[in-house]
Amino acid sequence: MPIKFIQLLTSTQRSYKTNVQLGAYMAFVAGAVNAGGFLAIARYTSHMSGIISAIGDDLALNDFISVLGGISLLLSFLSGAATTAIIVNWGRRRKIHSEFALPLLVEAVLLLVFGLVGANLNMYLPLTVPAIALLLCFVMGLQNAIVTKASRAEIRTTHMTGVITDIGIELGKLIYWNKSQEANEGAYVRANREKLKTHLFIFGMFLIGGIIGALSFNKVGYISVIPLSLLLVLIAGFQIYRDISAKMKDWAS
Repeated sequence: MPIKFIQLLTSTQRSYKTNVQLGAYMAFVAGAVNAGGFLAIARYTSHMSGIISAIGDDLALNDFISVLGGISLLLSFLSGAATTAIIVNWGRRRKIHSEFALPLLVEAVLLLVFGLVGANLNMYLPLTVPAIALLLCFVMGLQNAIVTKASRAEIRTTHMTGVITDIGIELGKLIYWNKSQEANEGAYVRANREKLKTHLFIFGMFLIGGIIGALSFNKVGYISVIPLSLLLVLIAGFQIYRDISAKMKDWAS
């Protein structure tokens, strides 16, 4: 993977192309972590819609322990997103190159903890299952906010509801029958093919990540996330190294 390509993924100078490239890889990571996390704790951790619905169901059933659990997962996801916002805005104020790389590094470290520690905690399941769920919700909130901030809300990666909705909208436009531009009085329907390709790409990467994540977790367990974590470290590392080098030069001068 060329160094220049990796550097551009987390550069502060964003383009639509680099947003899509970063979003595609992060969608792959989200799909893999979501699928592997489900096999680990029998719960998806990126779908806040489902968690909020479950809170409502549990309230109706007077299952207040489950309500507290659902609220905890929701707050964990929110905390992850808030952490990204804090780091990015802190970096932006200081005009550093790693404003997007730093939260990516935090995600990499947390996934590394999940991969290295998770396999050794099976004897404490009543404690570790909630802890892993909270950790993964935090990671998904952190990641979703990274790509949202980097792409200015053009791309999201941890859940596919909005992506599939946009695919459906553009497909509807694509097959819509236009008689003529004049007949439609200027309301000529034209699909945004670039947007359609982008969302199909993101969806495909999430699906592939989910398949590979499930297969690899079934085969080797928790450590299957370690390669994902190390690649995130690589992606984040160049911009962080750039800032560290600049700071060391300032100190030396």
